[in-house]
Amino acid sequence: MARVEIENIDKNYGAVKILKDISISVKDGEFLVLVGPSGCGKSTLLRMIAGLENISAGEIYIGDRVVNNLPPKERDVSMVFQNYALYPHLTVAENIGFSLILAGTPKAEKERLVHDAADVLGLSDLLERKPKNLSGGQRQRVAMGRAIIRRPKAFLFDEPLSNLDAKLRVAMRAEIKSLHERFKTTAIYVTHDQVEAMTMADRIVVMNEGRIEQIGHPLELYDKPVNAFVAGFIGTPSMNLLEAKVDLSGKYPMALFETGEKLPLPVKANLKDGNDIIYGLRPEYCKISKTGHMSKVEAIEPMGSETHLILRFAAQRVVMAIHDRLNVSPGENLTFEPNVEKVVIFDKKSGHAL
Repeated sequence: MARVEIENIDKNYGAVKILKDISISVKDGEFLVLVGPSGCGKSTLLRMIAGLENISAGEIYIGDRVVNNLPPKERDVSMVFQNYALYPHLTVAENIGFSLILAGTPKAEKERLVHDAADVLGLSDLLERKPKNLSGGQRQRVAMGRAIIRRPKAFLFDEPLSNLDAKLRVAMRAEIKSLHERFKTTAIYVTHDQVEAMTMADRIVVMNEGRIEQIGHPLELYDKPVNAFVAGFIGTPSMNLLEAKVDLSGKYPMALFETGEKLPLPVKANLKDGNDIIYGLRPEYCKISKTGHMSKVEAIEPMGSETHLILRFAAQRVVMAIHDRLNVSPGENLTFEPNVEKVVIFDKKSGHAL
């Protein structure tokens, strides 16, 4: 196990800047998730830690060593890829133990370590099979077995669950977290799926366009996003982000929309009259109210345990998540009320939380 320090990292391809002044301190034994949209630079950063990409500027420490110029095999990390990267002509046992063969591990020791890893991952009955005879989930477990058998200083995961179906992804998330709890090895995990990030991470790094937007614990990012990008990216369904102006002409502060409708603002918010803002409201913090604000139902998405109502309010889209099963149809009117204490206000120009 080891800490990983990323200090002021840049990555350029010619004149194109892919990563811009990235600094992250990964604690010893921590499960850190890098999340963001496609093209934000998260996989590139992971490959730089692994030694598969050159560093344009800055330093990366694994433990107490600067590893910028070390080849991948000398960094003592194991990487699990999206596409499994198994050798098709080798058995499960041979794939898991391949790194030990390269390291010259004695046969008896290699067999013991392979069987230990197979027991942990539920692969003991599959050791003689070839990858073509395995399911997607079994192949991913073989890839993880090959990674954990070395007991590296850090595990690096590059979207390892992207090729699996939804049900299997849920099961594999639990398996990966269970493995981490067992071995307590530092882990850096890349995904574009914020549900994976929220359910697996000790801390999350939200990235966008080569920069870090926010680092924090999952619920910290959910409850206190530093800007509108994080607010909209973290959470399913995502936060409603409505454009409005601050109206302080009445007894209570209000958000005034172009169509004339108003919604209440937090009383303690530091706002100036007439400021352009983004009104942030989580779908679960809306409720149906007979004396609320009029909207029109555009669509209904039954999810089982809850229902998502897509509303049109003030010429903007609002999603409401409710647990009741309503007898309502698209095109009907519905009144709702926001929980004003849960409203988050962002400056429209900068996107920063106010």
